[in-house]
Parts: sequence; C-alpha cells; structure tokens
Amino acid sequence: MAPGQSNIFCTVTVANSSALPAAAEANFDGLIGMTHNYAGLAAGNLASQNSAGRISNPKAAALQGIAKMEIIAALGVTQCFLPPHERPAMWMLRQNGFTGDDERVLADAYTNKPHLLAQCCSSSFMWSANAGTVAPAQDARDNRTHLVVANLKSMPHRAVEPPCTHAILGAVFPDRDRFVVHKALLSTADMGDEGAANHTRLFDASNAQRPATHLFVYGIDTAHPRQQPKVHPARQTLQASQSVANLLQLDLARCVFAQQHPDAIDQGVFHNDVVSVGNASTLLYHQDAWLDHDRVVDALAERVGNSFCPIAVSRDELTIPEAVSAYLFNSQLVTTPDGSMTLVCPSEVEHHDRARAVAQRIQQDPRNPISRILYVDVRESMRNGGGPACLRLRVPLAPSATSTVGIHTLNGIHPGCVFSSERATQLRAWVESWYPDQLTPEALADPMLLKRNRDALDALTQQLGLPPIYPFQYARE
Repeated sequence: MAPGQSNIFCTVTVANSSALPAAAEANFDGLIGMTHNYAGLAAGNLASQNSAGRISNPKAAALQGIAKMEIIAALGVTQCFLPPHERPAMWMLRQNGFTGDDERVLADAYTNKPHLLAQCCSSSFMWSANAGTVAPAQDARDNRTHLVVANLKSMPHRAVEPPCTHAILGAVFPDRDRFVVHKALLSTADMGDEGAANHTRLFDASNAQRPATHLFVYGIDTAHPRQQPKVHPARQTLQASQSVANLLQLDLARCVFAQQHPDAIDQGVFHNDVVSVGNASTLLYHQDAWLDHDRVVDALAERVGNSFCPIAVSRDELTIPEAVSAYLFNSQLVTTPDGSMTLVCPSEVEHHDRARAVAQRIQQDPRNPISRILYVDVRESMRNGGGPACLRLRVPLAPSATSTVGIHTLNGIHPGCVFSSERATQLRAWVESWYPDQLTPEALADPMLLKRNRDALDALTQQLGLPPIYPFQYARE
C-alpha cells in the first residue's frame, strides 16, 4: 500500500455470545491507583515529561477509567479489569537504605531523595498494555493461554513492578490447565521487554483455520545494532521479543519482528502502540512507524492472508509529533458483535483538526471494516502519556469445548474481575470512598495516604474475592 493512501473457577458466558466472531477477546483494563501523580519520570514519553509537577486528580483518573470500561462493554465487547498495585512501594525505599517505621521512611525519603519517593509512588500498571504479552491457547503449542509479565527494565520506577504484576495475573488467571503466567525475563542488558505495547496479534478474518500472525516491534537489536535513536532510549530489544515469543510457545515462522523507526522514538514514540494499532486482520499504522516499512507490510500480508487490511497514514496527513500529541494510534480498535469495528479514540483526537480528519477518512472508507468512531475522556491518563489502548490488555478467548461453535466463555478467569454494570457501580463507590480528589508532590510523603491505600486495597480484594496479592498482605500471614 502506497504511503498516503488513504482460585475460583468460573464459567461466564459472554453476553450475546452467539453473535461473536470466531476470535473474540476480553479487554482487561487496569484500575488506576490512588497515588496517580505527575512526576515526569518516563524519558521519551513527552506527555509525562510535559506534565511533571502538576497537581494530579486520582479520583477523576480512576472514574474516567471506569467510564471507559463502561463504553467498551456497551459495545458488546467483553470487559474485565485488574486491581491496582500497592503504592508507595515501601520495600523499594527500604532497599535503598531508609529505616524505621513507615512514617519515618516516608519523611526521610521526601527530605533526602524526593525523586526516589516519586518513583516509589508511580505505577505504570494502570496502563495494563505494559503488564505483559499474551498468546491465546489456539496459537500455543500446549493449547494453553500464555501470559509473559513484562520486565519494564528501562526505568527504575517501572522495573519494580513485575513481582506484583505476576501475583495479580496469577490470581486473575488461576486455572493452570488453561493459563500459564510466566515471570518476567531477567533484566539483563539485552532483555528489555515492555509487554503488549509492542505486540500485535493479527489473523485472517475470512479463514478461521489459518494460524494467527504475531507482530513484535523492538527498538534495538543489541547483537547487531543498526540505526539507533539519538535522543530517547529504545526500550524494547529484539532479543527480548524473541524470548517472549518462545515463552508464549509460538511458531516463529508465524512471527514478524520489526524495528521501530529510531527517528520516531526520538520524537516521542516510546512504544509501538503510539503509532500502530491492529485488530483481527486490520492494521492501522503510521508511514514512519518502522524501519524497512515495505518489508514489514509485505511479511504481514503473506502471513495473515487474503483479508489483511493495512491502513496507512502518511506523514503528509499526520506528522509523528501530531500523532504523539493526539494519540490517534493509541485508540482501541475492537470488533463488535455485528462483525464491524469501532475505533475508540481519546477526546484529544476529536479536538485535533488533522487527527480528526484522518479518523473520519478511515471511517468513511468502505474498503476497511472500521465503521464507527467514538471519543472517550481519559485526560488524566493522557497527561501521563497513556490513551485508551494503553489502558487495556487484550486476552483472546477460546471457544467453549462443550458449547455451540461461536460461543465463547471466560473459563478459568476469576469472576470478581469480570466487568458488569453492577460491578461498575461497586467500583465507582469504592473509588469515591477512598481516593483523594487531588494529589500534590508533597502529599506522597503523608503516611495516611499509605494507610488509606492499603485499607482500600484490602477492601477491594475482599469485595472481589481475590487471595492476598500485595506485599503488605503477605506480611500479615
């Protein structure tokens, strides 16, 4: 295509499941935590850096996330969620030499190492696309769904997350006959892994028997470095992507490994999902997303099959800086029960003339299945560089072995984490009860924030029927 062309086991049957296409999925959104703040810690994430020092609104952020989940569920898409991490990460402060009770540790850290305290209060788990990489049972050699926790080694405030992420995913996907939750890759120099933000699963929508294709995007091949970014770090390595593909038990012949364009990284494209989003056999991407653009698209077309639908956006339509600003490509692209697709964009796209024009062009083009554009307000997340696609981890669902073909179930997924209108009401009430309206940098050192956060997480896990998943809960056992 030429550039510029346009351990509770449940069986929950998905609503309207008889109308679902053959490859349904559940979208798992991360609940936004109580210490949501703007510390500007993420190098290469321009929105995060530009928001540094601003007063955050944790309650509004969490409520925006719940509202977004309601919008997705209303489309007929299966929606689930993941509980937030514990913050502040007191164990990280103690590992850095701070001693005494929690109040003393927090006070000393704020006085002597405020940047470290900010790192310990940050949580990228709210963007669950960073949590790990997923391959469904039908793609894996052992016919189980595999999840590989991302090591997020590129930055200290993110590298602290894998153990808790592993505990949460293990509790949400407890059925070991159906799910395998792998620990993160070792954080060696050549093993930087950022999770599903750099992975896309594509398949031939016209041929259910054809194996799926997995696109892995990396920033650098540490063994044979070619062109490299000069300003911002390349977070994902080819070596990590290959290791993840092996852990997922994928056929490597069905995988395409593509290098991010280093110029795009230097302009703020810290993950592939800032310039590309795929669903089923449709791939929406920016012309400058990858090096060897033509090779990547040709390799995908060969593997995906006849229904492959690449939608290119040229730099003339939308520059990389404009794409980073509006986050058009960080929209959720979902298949609805009638088989059509909806592109769920951040409201920033609606208010950006050129990005909105691209979205409208795509919607009006009869050659692709995207028939609807929706805009959602996730402004609190966007100020830290995360749009609708960042906020969710896609988990493809296997057809029920005992049901009519086309019926999909949430077998083996913890029922407390399945989203519904009743659950939305409960989650909203939980947020309203516990979350602060605003959070200043100095408030991160308040020991009452720590206590309140732990009490809130206790209440949430009890409400959801989850086992202990947080360090403070383990310490009591």
